[in-house]
Amino acid sequence: MGKLIKNHWARLITLTAATYQFAAALEGFFWPKIFWDFLTKTLDPAVKPVPALQIINLILGLAIFAWEWPLGLIAGSSIHRNLEARLATFPLAALAAVLIYQGTNAAIYYLVAMVVYFWAYSEGEVVCAEPWTLPKRGGRGASKV
Repeated sequence: MGKLIKNHWARLITLTAATYQFAAALEGFFWPKIFWDFLTKTLDPAVKPVPALQIINLILGLAIFAWEWPLGLIAGSSIHRNLEARLATFPLAALAAVLIYQGTNAAIYYLVAMVVYFWAYSEGEVVCAEPWTLPKRGGRGASKV
């Protein structure tokens, strides 16, 4: 049996989270609701009458999906291979997702993905330039997988 490649597992979790976030943003256009409205009504202007939070979630969901899939423009770039950038960006996406009622599942998935990405980062895993491949053994740039 092989070893678990944590950054591939985290990528699948993140693709799920981004899909949920995109769907939650679309649903939020029709049924705008802040998750924390039972505590306070001060955040309601973020979702209605101008759907600012829904637009932020829509953009973040699409951007993170494109980053994790990755699109041809992003594949192999330094931003695609950078685990630190993911660990810095995903908390912001989780925060945006948890603010709308429909996005709580996406926020939980982002939190799980951050833990798995941090685990991969702490073990020295790298994201390969070609998506869904394994790092080459030996030579320059070899890493522990």
